[in-house]
Amino acid sequence: MTQIDDKTAAAAFRRLLDHFRLRTDVQNIDLMGQAGFCRNCLADWVSEASDGALNRDQAREAIYGMPQAEWKSRHQTDATPEQLARMDDSVALNARLRAERG
Repeated sequence: MTQIDDKTAAAAFRRLLDHFRLRTDVQNIDLMGQAGFCRNCLADWVSEASDGALNRDQAREAIYGMPQAEWKSRHQTDATPEQLARMDDSVALNARLRAERG
């Protein structure tokens, strides 16, 4: 596997955050259904990687660019049954892939 240095990874991560903040029309449930992760997952990973420097709420605010509750009230819509089904399938696929990976 080709390694990505920290400077390049950080720049790409910041660009991903900018993109997520730009595309508020893309719902987390759709991200989960298609990619198997969402803004909340990314925030959880940031929190975990921070070794306690950022709690879950702080990490989510860093990802959303505002408190998560504010983002939800501005941008989040109710999930449809189809979106929920796709998300459930995607979460199950994540679990299967992790199990296969060992």
